[in-house]
Amino acid sequence: MCTSDEPGHEHAQEAPQAGAGRRNFLRATALIGAAAAVALPAATARAAPAAAPAAGWRPDPRSRRFTLAVMPDTQYLFDGPSIDRAPVEASLRYLLEHGREENIVFLSHLGDLTQNGAREECAAIGEAFRLLDRRGVGYSVLAGNHDVRSSTDDQRGPTPYLDVFGPDRFQGGPAFGGASPDGYNSFHLFRAAGREWMVLALDWRLSAKGFDWARKIMAEHPRTPVVLTTHELVDEDDSLSSYGQKLWDQLIEDHDQIFLTLNGHYWPAARATRKNAAGNEVHLHLTNYQNRYFGGAAMIRLYRFDLDRNVIDVETISPWILGRAAKGLGELERQEMELSGDADRFSVEIDFEDRFSGFAPVPARPSRPVSKMLVPGTVAYWRFDGHEGEGAGAAVTGTVRDVSGRGNDLSLVTVGSGGLSWSSDHHPDQPGHGSLEFQGHKSPLKGAYLRTVDGAPLNSATFEDGYTIEAFYRLPADWDPAHHAWSGLVGRTGTGGAAGKTADDPDEPLATLSLSNDREPQWAVRPLNQEGIATNWGHQTPLETWWHLAVVNDGEHTTLYVEGCPVVRNPKAATVGLTSVGLPWLLGGYEYAGQIDQILHGRLGDVRIVERALPVTSFMNH
Repeated sequence: MCTSDEPGHEHAQEAPQAGAGRRNFLRATALIGAAAAVALPAATARAAPAAAPAAGWRPDPRSRRFTLAVMPDTQYLFDGPSIDRAPVEASLRYLLEHGREENIVFLSHLGDLTQNGAREECAAIGEAFRLLDRRGVGYSVLAGNHDVRSSTDDQRGPTPYLDVFGPDRFQGGPAFGGASPDGYNSFHLFRAAGREWMVLALDWRLSAKGFDWARKIMAEHPRTPVVLTTHELVDEDDSLSSYGQKLWDQLIEDHDQIFLTLNGHYWPAARATRKNAAGNEVHLHLTNYQNRYFGGAAMIRLYRFDLDRNVIDVETISPWILGRAAKGLGELERQEMELSGDADRFSVEIDFEDRFSGFAPVPARPSRPVSKMLVPGTVAYWRFDGHEGEGAGAAVTGTVRDVSGRGNDLSLVTVGSGGLSWSSDHHPDQPGHGSLEFQGHKSPLKGAYLRTVDGAPLNSATFEDGYTIEAFYRLPADWDPAHHAWSGLVGRTGTGGAAGKTADDPDEPLATLSLSNDREPQWAVRPLNQEGIATNWGHQTPLETWWHLAVVNDGEHTTLYVEGCPVVRNPKAATVGLTSVGLPWLLGGYEYAGQIDQILHGRLGDVRIVERALPVTSFMNH
């Protein structure tokens, strides 16, 4: 982008045009710096196809963390006799050097690669990008108004830009999907986080044919999320240019696949958000630094996607300046190494699964049959599905069967008012698609809970060789520690005093997996080898979210897991088995001094007890 009478807006120079059949490249005498160059014979002019991926460039297609790199306007580095490839090459080398640790999957250039679109300028930056070609790195470029005649659209015909960055250059590359017949628009596909993603790289100005082509490409990939790149779209914070509005009206608004757009052209950097026709947010970002020191010094944006945290963390750096920091920098250079303003370093929160559900819904995990969950050593398995015919919220009556076949059935106990009902709600990775809804309350004590029947084999089990106890739970929005804290999910009755173990509080039960006043899961037990209580503590678990807990004892030590991850407060002391006085186990209840003291307020999903230590990969949520 060049200077003009209006700050932040540009008037394009008409670039000289060249035929498609013949052109010259500039080849630098060294990888750093391009001021000294020699012309290549015309016979070498045709851009070589992209190389196959080389050793060392292996983005992980399964990792849920990956990085999309973005390079905006580099035109001042490629301006007639003032050609300097070093900053661009430094940025490209940075991507190569950090590709594995950052899991960099793709680079998008946003146009205005050159100042005048001249043959020598295009050739010089084309040579710089051979650093990526030689390593088989996926990338896209597009024409800005300085790379072609700004008065033309994508039907303009041959140009030096197209000679260097036309479809021939990308054929056979790792991400190249194809180009429009005119060669100025392209799409690129890469795999990350276990799915396909698209970068749709569009010309400075789309013709009617260009719009039709873009729509056709997305229609051919209807389940693929799309990052749209173009040279002009956002012109300042929360504002689109007139052409940007045309792109929105004719392409972006009606294509829910487009969730992020990236453009350059204007400055300073800015952001906008719009809701599309499906009611979903589209994030539109302007990134351009050519107005800053050294024409922007080939700064790059790193868009770090994290699908577990549902966020894109964005950082802006100049590898060229960073690479020279050890040699000493001037004050201006030090200010430009990294940009930390609100428009340059920020995070975008996106619930990716929800955002993409309109065009690529994630199928719900089907329920798994009981037989698949009866791993060797299963002594009790309670699940609460199969009650759809009784209606939502139907009351639990009678006996809840132990589907393991080991005879550890559950009977209902009601205290005061309040009840126990069936629910179809469940953890997304729970084998059974149902749960129990408990409505416990303390002061006054009321609700309903379950206990194993008298004589159940589980009542006398001591698990000397180890155990695994698993449960799914969800607490509602109205959960209140004053009325609901320290309710048990699963545990056994009988007190330490009754078992002759009087260390610590003798009135505490022999085992309980409970939730503290801060909603921390706690496993508190009297092992066979201890007089006192051994305790494992988890962290605070938010409301209105399903959680999976697993308590695993390998015969020597006990570990509490939350969603398959071990918690920090797992005791190092040896803990062997579980003390028993032959009394029942409880689901949804907690006893103190042999009396029911608290009842769960929330939902409880599948519960399984196995008489051995299970690996995480065998937990019910796997």
